Amino acid sequence: MSDKSYMATEEFMSGYNCAQSVFAAFCEETGISDDMALKISCGLGGGMGRNQEVCGAVTGGILVLGLRHGRGVNDEQSVTNFTYQKTSEFMRRFAEKNGSYICRELLNECDLTTEAGQQEFKDRDMKNRICKVCVESAVEILEELE
Repeated sequence: MSDKSYMATEEFMSGYNCAQSVFAAFCEETGISDDMALKISCGLGGGMGRNQEVCGAVTGGILVLGLRHGRGVNDEQSVTNFTYQKTSEFMRRFAEKNGSYICRELLNECDLTTEAGQQEFKDRDMKNRICKVCVESAVEILEELE
């Protein structure tokens, strides 16, 4: 496990969400403070505000790719296309490794929007068995894509 993977999984297990944990692991590289990274990515956890859409580990990773490669004020349109290619490759590789990049699919339809679903998530130890693995794999893929 790399230093960044370790850092991300430690953040995740300490209570930060999947998106925050992935994004914050790249603070030094991206030049963003830990506090700012955690705030920017906070709403993306649980598949975007627990709506179980795209996995937060993936959206946190997409933020990293945007900071690495994204189009800024003085950049050409081709930069956007390059960033889209990197994003697509990241999402494809994540899905290959984890079976999907959609949170509800990763969690086998466990509904995080209900108290019963949140209890099932805890009872089935999905945080450790599924989400922690997704956080770690997102970071590993990002490191390979540098």
